[in-house]
Amino acid sequence: MTQVLARKWRPRTFAELVGQEHVVRALENALTQQRLHHAYLFTGTRGVGKTTLARIIAKALNCETGVTATPCGKCPACTEIDAGRFLDLIELDAASNTQVDNMREMLENALYAPTAGRYKVYIIDEAHMLSRNAFNSMLKTLEEPPAHVKFILATTDPQKIPVTVLSRCLQFNLKQIPQLQIRARLQHILDAEGVRFEPAALPPIARAAQGSLRDALSLLDQAIAHGGGSVTEASARAMLGAVGQDHLHALLRALAERDGAALLAEADRMAERSLSFEAALQDLASLLHRLALAQTVPDTIGEDDPDRAVLGELAAGIAPDDLQLYYQIAIQGRGDIGLAPDEYAGFTMTLLRMLAFAPAEQGVPAVAPPPAAVRRATGTASAAPVAESKKNHGDSAWPGLVEQLGLTAMTLELAKHCELVARNESRIELRIAQTHQRLLNGPYQERLKAALENHFGARLRLVISAADNAGGSPAAIANREKQRQHAQAAAAIEQDPFVRELLENFDGRVVDSSIKPVQ
Repeated sequence: MTQVLARKWRPRTFAELVGQEHVVRALENALTQQRLHHAYLFTGTRGVGKTTLARIIAKALNCETGVTATPCGKCPACTEIDAGRFLDLIELDAASNTQVDNMREMLENALYAPTAGRYKVYIIDEAHMLSRNAFNSMLKTLEEPPAHVKFILATTDPQKIPVTVLSRCLQFNLKQIPQLQIRARLQHILDAEGVRFEPAALPPIARAAQGSLRDALSLLDQAIAHGGGSVTEASARAMLGAVGQDHLHALLRALAERDGAALLAEADRMAERSLSFEAALQDLASLLHRLALAQTVPDTIGEDDPDRAVLGELAAGIAPDDLQLYYQIAIQGRGDIGLAPDEYAGFTMTLLRMLAFAPAEQGVPAVAPPPAAVRRATGTASAAPVAESKKNHGDSAWPGLVEQLGLTAMTLELAKHCELVARNESRIELRIAQTHQRLLNGPYQERLKAALENHFGARLRLVISAADNAGGSPAAIANREKQRQHAQAAAAIEQDPFVRELLENFDGRVVDSSIKPVQ
């Protein structure tokens, strides 16, 4: 019989523990300096190493080489603790031993000296499930135990531990293990086990583990069995019912292009694979979060990230306010999916909601302006849009030309962020701001060049250079117009008699961010 990976690869030393460096450092220093406390409390979610850490401490205290941060792992005490048969290591499952009688019996035995080791170590797992009377019965012993006794409490719910117990323990909070560390550990184990695997199969397993290394190893066991002795990406995703990133990328591209048919077609492809739509919304929200980070702080996407190129493409093609809207709708849709007639209906309605609430300037009908009374109450004002004249931006007709080219998605974003520098019969030179230089990646230049050649009916050479700014680009013009409309709306609000009366009589103020010009 083979041993399950979670037990076979359970850490046996502090050095093998993954993701809890902050706790390990403190415990190693305490053991090295012989500053030992009589009671410890480890908190954290499942599978992050609470009980494992307690057993390593038991070895560190009872190793025949002495109290040390590096137990030998070979002496009888170390080997028996690893095997779970050390007489002076007593593990109590508080979930099934909740009553005061169980606690009283344990405390009476604590008075006797150790049988084989240096210390008696009591590990109380799921300590929050002890009854109040059981907690009260151990308070005095927990505060002043015999010199040969150490208590280690572990819990996933520290809020249920009485404060009288918390005050008698050194508390360490074990954090969820980052996905990158879980993936590295899984890869190390697969290499050591000689199991063939595809690197792309590990990220979905690490995500599904949700910070628990034990869950990740259980899933890895299942993936090996599902794949017939190997771990492939297709097999792992099929086992997890996980949504591939390619599906999510296709959904976002369809949203960027306002293509409802493509959205539903992708949802149908996901349904054919029996993927979890609730998990799809969760993964979509995670992806939108990464894109928002990439737009705001590009350095958050590492150079070695395999998704760096596609994340850059998507981040450049979706406006920041759209990302925020999609994220909000995704997490709301995930909460509502249980109320939908079925998961497919809930998922597709969430996608259609994203499409329906798209900004008016990107091709979706605008909502009618509210009545004057409502505008007064909500802080909005009407502002008639006034297009910037060509004389303010040189004699180039680039903004108008962009509208005539019929561009979509990323190619349209590239054209909108460029300004015309020079043009003749065979050459067009454009300039783009360095902040939008990422739009030059991918095939978008070729598509823009093809659209220009089709428009002018001649072969052209397209040159795009980066500059500090591109103030004459359609996007920059639209942004200035938006700011002008906002300023006009703010002035209209401040001059409105009703608003002025509110400000004077009720000591009110106008919140500038709440003013939305009516399109």
